[in-house]
Amino acid sequence: MTNTNIDTRLIKELRSRTGAGFLECKRALLEENKNIESAIDNLRKSGKLSAEKKINNITNQGAIFSQIKNNIGVMLELNCETDFVSKDDLFISLGKDILSKSLEKKIKDIDQLKDMFESKRTDLVLKVGENISISRFYFMQGENIVSYLHGIRIGVLVSASPLNERVLKNIAMHIAASKPEYLHPENVSSTVFKREYQIQLELANNLNKPPNLLKKIIDGRMKKFINNISLTGQNFIMDPTKTVGDILNENNSYIISFVRFELGEAIFE
Repeated sequence: MTNTNIDTRLIKELRSRTGAGFLECKRALLEENKNIESAIDNLRKSGKLSAEKKINNITNQGAIFSQIKNNIGVMLELNCETDFVSKDDLFISLGKDILSKSLEKKIKDIDQLKDMFESKRTDLVLKVGENISISRFYFMQGENIVSYLHGIRIGVLVSASPLNERVLKNIAMHIAASKPEYLHPENVSSTVFKREYQIQLELANNLNKPPNLLKKIIDGRMKKFINNISLTGQNFIMDPTKTVGDILNENNSYIISFVRFELGEAIFE
């Protein structure tokens, strides 16, 4: 029987010299009789070494994927290094496969998905010659969910109380275009509010107006600012004479939750 015991110090040394994964280093050492130099050649020949080295390459291209099934909506940002690879059938197939598995198994945790698809990700890195990363994933559950993709660069999932699907789809398109940060004006964080208030206060103080008029100016600007970053306070892109909140009220409905992904926006956060 083959001896499968390898001194962990040897594995650590090989990892430090190659950047390859623990299991790949152990395999190479076993196959090369614990000879580190031969194990390095083994990793190079298997392609694993080059795949691991690409792990630090910046991935700011890629695609947003989304799918809904059985009252579950999922959205994924899968990144690569170039626009060319983002259009490759193998890259697209991996994104769809990840969504399909998450829906099938009801997986909510991105780390679980990363572990599940690490082997396929590494194999694809070797095939296309670029780093590929599973950057973001979102799981949404509810009876009334719609998805909207603007090309491959912007994706939206939105859940609402009973609402006409066409109207909800239009709201999803609005979210894609208008980038709301909060659902309601009252959801705006105190930190964001205070920061903007200080800016408006300094701007208003340069106007040389009476204090009561300055207060009205600041209050008006703050209301506009809060509405502009809140979904229900924004003017509806399909009918700017109304807010999204107005549209919801007319349909006796409300938004439960929404999420918006834009390609690359989270890379350097």
